[in-house]
Amino acid sequence: MIIICEAKATEAQINAVESKIREAGLVVHRSDGAEHTILGVVGDRIRLDVGTVSVMPGVRDVVPVSTPYKLASHEFHPENTIVRVGEECLVGGMEIAVMAGPCAVESEEQIEASAEFAAASGARILRGGAFKPRSSPYAFQGSGIEGLKMLRNAADRHGLAVVTEVMTIELIETVSEYADLLQVGARNMQNFPLLTALGHAGKPILLKRGMSATIQEWLMSAEYILTEGNPDVILCERGIRTFETATRNTLDLSSVPVIKHLSHLPIIVDPSHGVGNRRFVSSMARAAVAAGADGIMVEIHPNPDKALSDGPQSLAFEEFGLLMNRCRIIATTIGRRLGKAK
Repeated sequence: MIIICEAKATEAQINAVESKIREAGLVVHRSDGAEHTILGVVGDRIRLDVGTVSVMPGVRDVVPVSTPYKLASHEFHPENTIVRVGEECLVGGMEIAVMAGPCAVESEEQIEASAEFAAASGARILRGGAFKPRSSPYAFQGSGIEGLKMLRNAADRHGLAVVTEVMTIELIETVSEYADLLQVGARNMQNFPLLTALGHAGKPILLKRGMSATIQEWLMSAEYILTEGNPDVILCERGIRTFETATRNTLDLSSVPVIKHLSHLPIIVDPSHGVGNRRFVSSMARAAVAAGADGIMVEIHPNPDKALSDGPQSLAFEEFGLLMNRCRIIATTIGRRLGKAK
């Protein structure tokens, strides 16, 4: 349930309500809005005397939350969350955040070229995998810590933030040294111990939708991170598995307005993994911007045909530059903006 405080409630009154909740053995999460402070209560409600709380000074209303995801819901947090990634990039605001880079970090020359072009085209965040979860144990698994170092150095040279995947609890601390945004891949969306640990990571989290996950299951996974005290979660639609074989996955763009309706968390779209074929990536990226996504994540490579990972879905630099120009026009049309080309 949530407790809505009066607009004029004092800090002492709000603290008293929080203490009452904790005395009952429940967990309380605070959200300060423009007009009201909302307290989200997690735990067995039977242990809390709701009647007593409802008449405490500073309390306007006590409302049960109907959805199984409490902290991710608009009921708990009516205003949309804006997540800061690095020093300058905000995800969830007026600007549409663009994350671009290769699927995997292969060499200093490759990641440097990608970072330079991404920044020049208006992207704000450099993506790249250092530890790669692959379907085949014989496929390229990433460059590890050396890949993280190359990714960080290239991003710093061009004023970009860094997003990269963290696969295990043991890698959180290491990846956090180099990345501004920690990515949870589709295969780990329901790795609940990992999600719980990321709630204490001190870095924003990019949570990709699982290949067969419903929207409710996706939001429940976000809830694991939120309940541990990390409010900075960005959702990423990257396609789901259906009976269709013409594309790698079925990119569910309807998830964008649905998430906007159900949750305050920002949502971006990864069309590269969504379709798995560069021929269709640009169309789906443009559609994602038009649908209201807070950002797009696009794979680019200086020579896609020679990429060690996901070359068929990676855009060449020229294709990415054209895509950015077209997305910029769409963004302006719907009253938003996209980073300017340098």
